[in-house]
Amino acid sequence: MLRNGLEPWHLLIVAIVVIVLFGSKKLPEAARGLGKSMRILKSEAKAMKEDGVAQSAAPAEGAPEQSAPKVIQTTPGDAAAARTMAEDTAAR
Repeated sequence: MLRNGLEPWHLLIVAIVVIVLFGSKKLPEAARGLGKSMRILKSEAKAMKEDGVAQSAAPAEGAPEQSAPKVIQTTPGDAAAARTMAEDTAAR
């Protein structure tokens, strides 16, 4: 049924519809954004792979395992709540 489902003229029709919908001025901007996103994704995937290789190495025997410090991002409104929590914890 779908033996030759995707013919070259199908791609031509899709390209024409995209140009009509988005306009010729927006397409280069979209392509640049897509390219930038792909570069970021590629670099992050490479960093994760290198990170995985570095973490997979077993620590020396008897050496305590070290964990990376946790980074917590807060907004200005969260600062007051964090102070209150720290004061409550210190009071205990």
